[in-house]
Amino acid sequence: MILNWLKKRKERNRPDIKLHLGCGENYFDGWINVDIDSSKADIFHDLAKPLWFYDNTVDFIYSEHFIEHIGINHAQNMFKEFYRVLKPGGILRIATPDLDYMVEKYTSASWKDQDWIETYNYQWIQTRAEMLNVCFREWGHQYLYDAEELERRLREVGFGKILRQEWNVSMCAELANRETRKDSKLIIEAVKQAR
Repeated sequence: MILNWLKKRKERNRPDIKLHLGCGENYFDGWINVDIDSSKADIFHDLAKPLWFYDNTVDFIYSEHFIEHIGINHAQNMFKEFYRVLKPGGILRIATPDLDYMVEKYTSASWKDQDWIETYNYQWIQTRAEMLNVCFREWGHQYLYDAEELERRLREVGFGKILRQEWNVSMCAELANRETRKDSKLIIEAVKQAR
């Protein structure tokens, strides 16, 4: 599978290596779309295991609504792998639900006013507590982040420059307009700096 992707990449004259991890049903043309079981994946891979790239070879890594499905110990190992394979100057972009946003909604009278409740047919939720528990436990969620926690975890593996970004806005054209879910409220770009 990887050889076919590399052949296509060479034919298209694409010098950058761009990984779309936990792609689900969202296929990015020109990227290596990776998932454990998606029909849209170029490569099937369990991201709890090491990536197959050499150190310092990947230009961009993107994931949306993926890291919250990984327990914190596995996530920390995964973040180390992301750091390892990125080139100096390479960028990791993570879009995920935001724990701060969920807590804010929990304390708000407008707690039912959230895109995911209607989009995914969760109108049956009756209380704030039920809503918050759904956020923590549904869809295989293992660990939810706020900005402080995600930044801390990324710094622990070596990332130095970490920026909070807005939905579909990036410092880099390759990473702009990637989000597909309005409930991607926490978006972080982390740059691997040269040592």
